[in-house]
Amino acid sequence: MPLKDNNETNILLFDGVCNLCSKTVQFIIKNDPKAKFRFASVQSHSGQLLLTQLGLPLDTFNSLIYIRDKRFYLKSTAVLKVLQELRGGWKFLYCLIILPRFIRDFVYDFIAKRRYFIFGKSETCWIPSPEYLDRFLE
Repeated sequence: MPLKDNNETNILLFDGVCNLCSKTVQFIIKNDPKAKFRFASVQSHSGQLLLTQLGLPLDTFNSLIYIRDKRFYLKSTAVLKVLQELRGGWKFLYCLIILPRFIRDFVYDFIAKRRYFIFGKSETCWIPSPEYLDRFLE
């Protein structure tokens, strides 16, 4: 889906209070030595503005949202496209894109619906260490 009038690219919107989502962002930072990705929690001002621009709900955070080249991707497609950009063998998982999206998204939704129960939830959004602050929108 196209993104209107935004010069930012390779943005990942994530649920800032979800422990799984925060660990995922930390994993991406660790495996993205060229610093291609920028991040914003969906609860942040920048995240809310991008959600509005994309026409997505402002209060239901059940998907990672990956914005690249003025398009955005949700759920399993977002995850696979991010993995494709990382160093090492993670990019080879992109071959799972050949599976029908309804199957990939079923697995994604199964985990997403249980993420707080399995991985926990923070009272506040995760705050990155100072060395990575420039990678976060705000």
